Amino acid sequence: MIVVLIVACEVGFWVLLALGLALRYLARMPRTGAVVLLMEPLLELVLLIVTAVDLKNGAPADWKHGLAAVYIGFTVAYGHYTIKWVDGHFAHRFAGGPRPVKRYGLDRAKHEGKLWVRTVVMAAVAAALLQLAIWYVGDGGDTRSLHEWQLTTLRIVAVHGVIALTYLIWQKKEPGRTTADEEAARPPQKTLR
Repeated sequence: MIVVLIVACEVGFWVLLALGLALRYLARMPRTGAVVLLMEPLLELVLLIVTAVDLKNGAPADWKHGLAAVYIGFTVAYGHYTIKWVDGHFAHRFAGGPRPVKRYGLDRAKHEGKLWVRTVVMAAVAAALLQLAIWYVGDGGDTRSLHEWQLTTLRIVAVHGVIALTYLIWQKKEPGRTTADEEAARPPQKTLR
């Protein structure tokens, strides 16, 4: 049941997002669209409550409960960012909003670093929820799966950290920008006499 609820929450997230943005931009009802978008956190609250009830009713703590904690952590860390990102693209496409910014070079590396910090937040929230579940189950239950999920969140942070670091080491250049353009953009060097 937990897996079905996780899938339902994910589908619900995108349905509420599409409905909220359609109301905001296509139906020209920005307040109603905002109310629909504010309903997003209720999905995670329902998932959290159902997961706790499932454990309280004696269900063995397994990978499904761990996945629920990671999903909630991801939504806490990336939910608002995802809504803002989709909102910007939707506004550009359907409401004449500005074109979303494409990042290159050091600006892109900083952006990727900020995304990595979000992943750290996701891991911290998930690890905390998993630890609460471990304490909730107590000594009598098998909590190995929940401990494994805590280690998985650390692996996710490490892998994402390496990926984010590659954007700093190998910075992507803006298309059409040549080495001559970069030379012209540099301030002139003073020579010593």
